[in-house]
Amino acid sequence: MLQSTNYEQTVDVAAPDETSDPTALFREWYAEAEQSEPTDPNAMALATAGSNGIPDVRIVLLKGFDARGFVFYTNSESQKGMQLARSMNAAGALHWKSLGRQVRFHGPVELVSEAEADAYFDSRQRNSQIGAWASQQSRPLDRRETLQHVFEQAAARFGMDNIPRPPHWRGYRIRPLYLEFWIGRPFRLHDRLVFTRSNPDAVWAASRLYP
Repeated sequence: MLQSTNYEQTVDVAAPDETSDPTALFREWYAEAEQSEPTDPNAMALATAGSNGIPDVRIVLLKGFDARGFVFYTNSESQKGMQLARSMNAAGALHWKSLGRQVRFHGPVELVSEAEADAYFDSRQRNSQIGAWASQQSRPLDRRETLQHVFEQAAARFGMDNIPRPPHWRGYRIRPLYLEFWIGRPFRLHDRLVFTRSNPDAVWAASRLYP
């Protein structure tokens, strides 16, 4: 039986106020999550929509953030890649249970530069680089052994050479128009601080929401 999180035990931290810089606030919260979250503080729920308008969500890893937005990487020929190609809009959310906090956001999506994608791909473990060439992400797979065979073929192809980034492996940046910081409080009287703007280059406006 599922049990709801007991926010009675949440540390009574001070709530950020409407004068906060959202980028600096996210950086502060993320640094704290890196210290307190046992695994993958960068695990991010990513929501896109199919051509039928039905939402689709999965966990990806947040690989960068700054004032421009939140960056993740994927195969552009995957299901989410094709959904993004149809509608360059997405939503994301991070939940840090150890801190009783959430951050969620949505907005238009842009491709990161080729240089930025190359630099991140070069930083990946070699087997992960090979896997990016071996996996036809989201396509039908007859059996596990086929994937292992294709992986071994890709490994043999590159040998000990540097592995280039596949042309279909891209980086995406969500440029939020809505950015919400949530803190769990006792009796579900949670804090919700919201930043909104009309376009990715506009000035943020801050407000609070009832929980």
